Amino acid sequence: MELLDAIRTRRSIRRYASAPIPAEIVERLLTAAVWAPSAHNRQPWRFAVLTAPEAKDRLARAMGDRLRADRLADGDDPGAVARDADRSYARLTQAPVVVAVCLTMRDMDHYPDERRNRAEYLMAVQSVAMAVQNLLLAAHAERLGACWMCAPLFCPEAVREALGLPGDWEAQAVITLGYPANGGKAASRRPLADVVIQSG
Repeated sequence: MELLDAIRTRRSIRRYASAPIPAEIVERLLTAAVWAPSAHNRQPWRFAVLTAPEAKDRLARAMGDRLRADRLADGDDPGAVARDADRSYARLTQAPVVVAVCLTMRDMDHYPDERRNRAEYLMAVQSVAMAVQNLLLAAHAERLGACWMCAPLFCPEAVREALGLPGDWEAQAVITLGYPANGGKAASRRPLADVVIQSG
């Protein structure tokens, strides 16, 4: 698959066939992910790969509990909250593979002031995001479906506890993976004129 083709045709796929993904394909996806650029080449990404139903269930329940608590505290309709939590649970538990994507600041630089520490943290976040993009494109090239879910940003401690992750791993996203059960929704993008300024 040509790169520009892959970029244009990749879609978020949320429903999968039940067929398992061979371990060697998952390894190829993770290899593509870790070849992303990173700030200072510190490679602050970390990945937890979930294939066992029990692990996916623990993660989905922990995230669902946090979602319900937050949304109900906001005063949202309990029926709508329950539907959203159920939908999230199904997406996580029905995917053949779930990858929890985390960052660590262990090897990043540390400064005496908050301004530069904040910039360093954002560099780590951006580095992890680039690894995720590599993973998504590699999945598409393997004819797999994938969906990037950012919900762990709202409950990183719950993710860490559910999966028994090291204390310095901060959850950024989960990626669900599987052979597509459908083609996903049609995609659209804003015209370049709306998002680009030419200067110089």
